[in-house]
Amino acid sequence: MKITWLGHSGFRIEIAGQVLLVDPWLTGNPVFPADRRAEAIAGATHILLTHGHADHSSDAVALSSDLRIPVVGIYDLMSFWAERHDIQTVGFNKGGTVDLDGVAVTMVSAAHSSSVGGEHGPIYAGAEAGFMIAGEGHVIYVTGDTDVMADMRVFNDLHAPDIGILCCGGHFTMDMARAAYAARTFFDFKTVIPCHYKTFPLLEQSADPLVAALPGIDVRVPEVMETVEI
Repeated sequence: MKITWLGHSGFRIEIAGQVLLVDPWLTGNPVFPADRRAEAIAGATHILLTHGHADHSSDAVALSSDLRIPVVGIYDLMSFWAERHDIQTVGFNKGGTVDLDGVAVTMVSAAHSSSVGGEHGPIYAGAEAGFMIAGEGHVIYVTGDTDVMADMRVFNDLHAPDIGILCCGGHFTMDMARAAYAARTFFDFKTVIPCHYKTFPLLEQSADPLVAALPGIDVRVPEVMETVEI
C-alpha cells in the first residue's frame, strides 16, 4: 500500500490494485507543486470526496471528466453534479459501504459543514463525512474535516482501523491536541498521518505536538508528494 500526501487534505492511496484520489485539491493549492500534477493523478481509478468545500472538491468534476473515473461521495452532492455534468458518480450515505473493485469504502459521520459556491452564496452540498477504506488487510480511517466525536468509539468497534489520516490544523477542524486526544481515546492506530495543516498561516504549522502526544504510534509526517509505504 502506498499513501502519498497531495497537500492539505488530499491523498493518493494505492491499495488492492486501485488508485484512490481523496479530496484532491490541486489547482490553486498553495503547497501543491503544479509541475507534479500528472504524477499525482496517474492511473487514478476513483475520486473520493468527504464534503463539498472548495479546498476538497474544486478539482473533482474536472478530474472525473478528464480521467473518465467516478466521483464517490455523499448522495446529495453526487446527484447534484450528475445532473449538471457529464461525469460518473457513486452516491451513498453514512453507514453505507460501496465496493470499489475490491476496496470496501464505508462512509462515516463527521462534525463539520458542507457547501459549494453558488452565484448568490454557498449552496448546501449534503452532509460532511469521513471514510473507512478497507483493503490489503488494513483499514484506513480518513476523518475528513471534523472535530472530536464520541461516535469515534463506535467507528473503532465496528471497523478497527489501524491507519488514521487525521485532520489536525485547528480553526476549521481538530487541532493537534484534539486529534491526539481522539487517537488515544478512541482508536488503536498503528500508523497516523496528519493533514489539513500548514497550508495557510491560519492553521497549525507543525505536527510535532501530535508526534509528541502519541508515543508508541508510528506518526508519519510526509512532505507534499512524499509517499508512505505500509
